[in-house]
Amino acid sequence: MQLTWRSACIGLLASHLPSTQAANIQRITDSLQNPTNVGFYIYVPDKLAAHPAILVNPHACHGSASDAYKGSRYASLADKHGFIVIYPDSPNKADSCWDVSSAETLRHNGGGDSLGIVSMVRWALDKYGADRDRVFVTGVSSGAMMTSVLAGAYPDVFAAGSAFSGVPFGCFAPGGPASTSNAGAYDYWSDDCAKGKVTRTAEQWAAAVKAAYPGYDDWRPKVQIFHGTADETLNYVNFGEEVKLWTGVFGLSSTPASTTPNTPVSGWTKAVYGPDGWFEAYSAQGVPHNIQVQEDTVMKFFGLDCAQNCFSWGQGGPFKTTKPRCRREAPAN
Repeated sequence: MQLTWRSACIGLLASHLPSTQAANIQRITDSLQNPTNVGFYIYVPDKLAAHPAILVNPHACHGSASDAYKGSRYASLADKHGFIVIYPDSPNKADSCWDVSSAETLRHNGGGDSLGIVSMVRWALDKYGADRDRVFVTGVSSGAMMTSVLAGAYPDVFAAGSAFSGVPFGCFAPGGPASTSNAGAYDYWSDDCAKGKVTRTAEQWAAAVKAAYPGYDDWRPKVQIFHGTADETLNYVNFGEEVKLWTGVFGLSSTPASTTPNTPVSGWTKAVYGPDGWFEAYSAQGVPHNIQVQEDTVMKFFGLDCAQNCFSWGQGGPFKTTKPRCRREAPAN
């Protein structure tokens, strides 16, 4: 286990300063199914939509819920569009990184930090009458890793995920994501994954995601990823492995359907996979680990800037089936 690398994540927390909001971030202390005691903070705009969407924004290592709140424009965008933002707070005292390695967190309803975060979503769905078909997650670095965990292990909860400077689902798990030796490995650092030494086939990555929720054979959330080619903390090899992971999960060709240079920033290249645009991958030339969050691009991908007939769980994607879509679990604490 190595912790010294994580100081590199500190710079990720000060990318933006939000506009002044009338509402404030609030700490929730209600009893939840929260086995690792993840801190629960929420931003509810003064003018809430009638059936609001929810955005989950886990922070980077050495950060906090407050840092995530202050370090992006999502709260001010929530004021504009009426959605709720959940800012979870890592319980890992040593470095405030997320549990993306334990057998518990990598399994649907298995425990770990991921279950605590999902319990916050369930609480907000019930408390505010939020739209259970419009729940999204985005994060940077360790927050990006948690984004992949939540999109992979809870496809029945999240409609889409957006990960900046992350790694594939289960890449940090000692012995691999399916290993039983991962139990209790809540804050494990995988030097091999960080350095780009963990490589698998698309089929192997996809199998790990599908094993996270045994028996689940339904609609899966769409995903976008961003990674700098000069990432000094989480090697750029992880970008290619994430591409293999999600194209494998979605059953898409590894060849992009389209590529667009200088999007959304000069020197960045957008690649879209599949005819439905279900997976997007942005390669940022020369960008280090401290990547610039692109809130507007994330908002558009999620449809959080939409007023009516908005993207929601169960819509679109490479999931052709004749059976009716399963309604997902009712909110439960």
